[in-house]
Amino acid sequence: MRTIDLVFLWHMHQPDYRDHGAVADPAAAQKVGAGNTAPQALNQSNAATGEFILPWVYLHAMKDYVDMAAHLERHPQIRCVVNLVPVLLDQIEDYVQQFASGEFRDPLLRVLATPDLETLSEADRRMLLTTCFRSNHTTMLEPFPQYERLHDLYQLLTHKKKPAYRYLSASYFSDLVTWYHLAWTGETERRRDPLLAALMSQGEAYDANDRRKLLESIGKAITGLIPRWQALAARGQVELSSTPQTHPLAPLMLDFGVARESVPDAPLPFSAAYPGGRTRVVRHIEDARASHAKRFGAEPVGMWPAEGAVSTDFVKHLATAGCHWLASGEGVLNNSLKASGIADPRAAYHPWRLEQAPGLTLFFRDERLSDLIGFDYAKWHGRDAAKHLVLQLEAILDSSSEDETPLVSIILDGENAWEHYPYNGYYFFDDLYELLANHPNINTTTYAEILARDLPPPTSVLPKLIAGSWVYGTLSTWIGDEAKNRAWDLLCEAKLSCDRVVSSGRLDAEQTSAVEEQLAICESSDWFWWFGDYNPSSAVANFDSLYRRNLARLYQLLQLAPPPQLEIPICSGSTTAENGSMRRATPSTH
Repeated sequence: MRTIDLVFLWHMHQPDYRDHGAVADPAAAQKVGAGNTAPQALNQSNAATGEFILPWVYLHAMKDYVDMAAHLERHPQIRCVVNLVPVLLDQIEDYVQQFASGEFRDPLLRVLATPDLETLSEADRRMLLTTCFRSNHTTMLEPFPQYERLHDLYQLLTHKKKPAYRYLSASYFSDLVTWYHLAWTGETERRRDPLLAALMSQGEAYDANDRRKLLESIGKAITGLIPRWQALAARGQVELSSTPQTHPLAPLMLDFGVARESVPDAPLPFSAAYPGGRTRVVRHIEDARASHAKRFGAEPVGMWPAEGAVSTDFVKHLATAGCHWLASGEGVLNNSLKASGIADPRAAYHPWRLEQAPGLTLFFRDERLSDLIGFDYAKWHGRDAAKHLVLQLEAILDSSSEDETPLVSIILDGENAWEHYPYNGYYFFDDLYELLANHPNINTTTYAEILARDLPPPTSVLPKLIAGSWVYGTLSTWIGDEAKNRAWDLLCEAKLSCDRVVSSGRLDAEQTSAVEEQLAICESSDWFWWFGDYNPSSAVANFDSLYRRNLARLYQLLQLAPPPQLEIPICSGSTTAENGSMRRATPSTH
C-alpha cells in the first residue's frame, strides 16, 4: 500500500523579555522603565532586575503551548516534532520559580496577585489599560460581552489617546486583569478546569479570592508544561528538537555577505563582519545541545535553525556539532535549485544533503500547506479546513510515482496563529488529528524516526545552497534596510568592546560568564525582525527599547559607559500596521 510521510514541526519560541539591566537610583529606574536608557546610572551597579518587560512567554504558555500538548495527548497516534528554543525554556522555568515563591517579576501577574487593588498605582493603572486589550479582538474579546464592555468603557474615556484612568475604579481594574487572563487561557484548560468555566460565567465583580484562584490555575498549567512535553517525548509520540541558544541569525553572524546570495543588491551594515562570529555561532550550538540534554536526557537529533535561516558555512557547523538533520524553508530550496540549474517539481517531498556537510540531512518546509494553516484556515470551519488539508496530502500522494513515498514537512510557529482561530484552533486540531490518525495512507512521523529506519528515504545532493530563511527564502527580514543595519552596527561595536575587555584580563571568570550570557541575548534574531516601517510602531518601540537596554547592560557588565547613541531609538515603525499580540511569519506565497 502506497503511503505518504507527514512531519509536523511546531516551533515554540519567544525571545528573552526580561530586563537584565540595573540602575543605581529610583529616578534612573523610572527613566529606564519608561523605555529610555540612563547610561551614567547604568555604570554604577551590577544588580539585574529580572523584570519581565513583555508577558508573551507566560501568556503563550498558558494558551498555546498547553493546548498544543493537550491536542497530542488526546490523539496519541499522532506523531510530530516539537522544537523548543532554550531561551524560551529558560523563561518558562523562571515563571515556574515565580509561581513557587509567590514573588512575581511580571507586572501583570503581580497585579493579579495583589489582594487590594484600591491602592493601585498610577503607573500600574496605565500599564493595565495599555496591556490588557492586546489580543485578537475578534476571537478573544468580542465573544465575551463583559470583557467587551470593559473595552467600550476604555474607549469612551479615551481622549486623544490618553485615557482618563482616574475615573476608573478598583473594581474595573480587577475585572480587566481577570478577563485578560481568562481570555488567554487555553481552550483545553477551559474544558478541563471547572474554575475557569465558573469565572467566565460569573462575568464581573471579581474579588481578590477569584484572582487568587485564577493565579493558582495559571501556575499549575505553566508548572506542568515542560513535564508534559517530556512525557510525550518519553512515550515516543514527540521528537523534541532545538535551536541555537538564543535564536541567533547564525548565517549573518558568520558572514553579512550571504544576504546578497538571494538579494544581490541588499545594502549591508557599515561593519564588514560580525566580530568573532564563527566562535559565537559554535557557542550557541554547543550551549543549546547541552541545555537540551540536561532537560530531556539526550542531545537533540536535529535542529530548526532560527528563522529557518541557513547558509553553507552554518550547515557545516551544525554537521560538525553532531546534528543529524535540519529543516528550512522551501524558498531556500527553490533558490538553490535555480542557482544549480536543477528542475525538480517535487523537490520539497524528499530529503537533501550537502557534500560539505556529511552526516546531516536537510528537510524543507512545504510553504503552501504550512501557510494554509498559518494564515488561511483560521477563516474556515474547523472540519472543512481539516478535510481540505487531508485532500491536499492525498493529491500529493496521487501524483507521486509508484516507487515514491513522498515526505511532506509542515512547519510553523506553535503559538502565533491560534489566536486567529475560533476557540484557539481546538476544533481544527481535533478534526485534523482524528482524520490523520484514521487515514490508511498518511503516516505522521518525525525526522528522527525517518533517519533511523532500516531503509531511510534516498537523499539528493544539493550542489549549491543559497543562503536564506523561511520568509521569502531570503534574509531581508533581518538585514538590508537602514534600521536593521544600524542595529547590526550597534551590536558589532558592542562585540568589539567585549573582545577588548575580555582579552585584557580585567574580568574574572564569573564576570566573563555574565558578559557572554548578556551578549547571547543581544544576538537574538528577534530584535532585527521588528526593525522596519512595516511593523506596528508600539511593538517596534518596545523591542527597540529593550534591545538598546540589553546593549547598555552589556557595556555595564564590561565596566564601560554605554555609548550615547544607545539613547536614540533605532526605528519608529508604522502607525498603520496591524498591532497583533505577537509576530507572525509572513506568508511565503503572498
